[in-house]
Amino acid sequence: MTMKIGELAKASSTPAETIRFYEREGLLHEGGRTEGNFRIYDQSHVERLIFVRHCRSLDMALDEIRQLLRFKESSLQNCAGVNELLDDHIGHVAKRIGELLALEQQLKLLRQRCGQATEVQACGIIESLSEEPPAPQPSPRGRRHVQGTH
Repeated sequence: MTMKIGELAKASSTPAETIRFYEREGLLHEGGRTEGNFRIYDQSHVERLIFVRHCRSLDMALDEIRQLLRFKESSLQNCAGVNELLDDHIGHVAKRIGELLALEQQLKLLRQRCGQATEVQACGIIESLSEEPPAPQPSPRGRRHVQGTH
């Protein structure tokens, strides 16, 4: 069964613009063309989109998904690389949780700077935000994870 992009969007619960984006990024193979030059897709596109969307729901970067798709396409290969990729991703998630907890603490400290509603000119939060922020701490970059893509 073939379908146009709108039907693929509905079947995979994926907006058409996102489907086009995934095609541009190489995560989804472009469909064939009808005589009227419309792209046509099949069930394999639906399955691949579901796979990609599931990976994205796990906050995986596009490069991580590309690697998983390569593993998926070579199904007889040993899955040690898949395990390693997921272990790396778990590490990145744990690191991000730590960063978010530190951010939460910074925000709570900032919130304590203004205990009651006053004139904005006397607001401790505004005053603190007007100061030079502390220098960011350099963090080692993961070899597979693309920082800032989430």
